[in-house]
Amino acid sequence: MAIKQYRPTSAGRRLSSVNAFEELTRSEPEKSLTEPKKKTGGRNHRGWITCRHIGGGHKQLYRRIDFKRDKDAVKARVESIEYDPNRSAFIALLHYEDGEKRYILAPQLLRVGNTIESATHADIEKTPGNAMPLEIIPVGMEIHNIETVPGQGGRMVRGAGGAARLIGKDAGMATIQLPSGEVRQFHWKCRATIGQIGNADWSNIRWGKAGRNRHRGIRPTVRGVAQNPVSHPLGGGEGRSGGGRHPVSKWGVPAKGGKTRNPRKNSSGKIIRRRMTVRYGESVLRRR
Repeated sequence: MAIKQYRPTSAGRRLSSVNAFEELTRSEPEKSLTEPKKKTGGRNHRGWITCRHIGGGHKQLYRRIDFKRDKDAVKARVESIEYDPNRSAFIALLHYEDGEKRYILAPQLLRVGNTIESATHADIEKTPGNAMPLEIIPVGMEIHNIETVPGQGGRMVRGAGGAARLIGKDAGMATIQLPSGEVRQFHWKCRATIGQIGNADWSNIRWGKAGRNRHRGIRPTVRGVAQNPVSHPLGGGEGRSGGGRHPVSKWGVPAKGGKTRNPRKNSSGKIIRRRMTVRYGESVLRRR
């Protein structure tokens, strides 16, 4: 993809950039694969705000994505590459030989007219867009849309530009390095899709002004040190203050570098190396 910049006709336009959408081939979604999406404002069924800074935004249709990739031994043709307002990645519309249509996350190098499939036999081609269990994926390949439980559907590495790398297989488990640098094990019956997800430059877009985030449904965030002491652990003080303690969230959870993962979580035993920020010199998966 490419990032496009306009002439600085205003202050907001000067510091902003947009996606050129050069890869897209269709502007309207497949109607049979869409459904209404109701705005929640970050509130649960009781009306309580459980996720702050959500509200407003442009009206959206939800596109049903095939994260399971369980339609085996039926080849599909890529009909179009489309925009999805519900995620950072682009999506691809597949037309299967039996007439069914499905959306999948569009990997890089996938083009209209390509033929892809999902299968469990070892001789399936290891090309971008094909999905298969980890046990038959060659070591060293880049993958995305990885299941954490066999048959559950892809849960990890689904954002734009995301790619994990399979670095080992042994005794029914596959070892994968995630984009964050974390190395963990998955059951090798879990499925994954070959390739890196497209729209890799999405993280380089500069939004430029507050209004563009409001269109996305993101409301403003007030700094903790600017609040009253009753509202935030970092609040209060005379004049400008530094908060008086290590950075924490509104509920006292460490916000910058503190470990917050529950060690008794079932999947904690599968983590071989924790993710670390680049600040501390931990290696992360190098993207192309």
